[in-house]
Amino acid sequence: MDWQDRIVTTPETLFGRPRIAGTRIGVDFVLDLMASGWSNQRILDEYPHLRPEDLQAVFAFVRDCLKEEDFVLKAKAAEGMTD
Repeated sequence: MDWQDRIVTTPETLFGRPRIAGTRIGVDFVLDLMASGWSNQRILDEYPHLRPEDLQAVFAFVRDCLKEEDFVLKAKAAEGMTD
């Protein structure tokens, strides 16, 4: 999925954190809901302006962020891990 059309960041909204386009719902907020046990359907029911494609874009965005080698290396260094 091409998340670039659905996940945006602007300095004046949510302090520049990534969010779903056209909303003030941050990627981190959606992930927190899911980590707390909310299903996709519950999120869509509670936030009817969201679409299933928005939730898919959240995961595609995070996937691509985790693919960044610099991110992985920095995370390992911060934890004192070596490979």
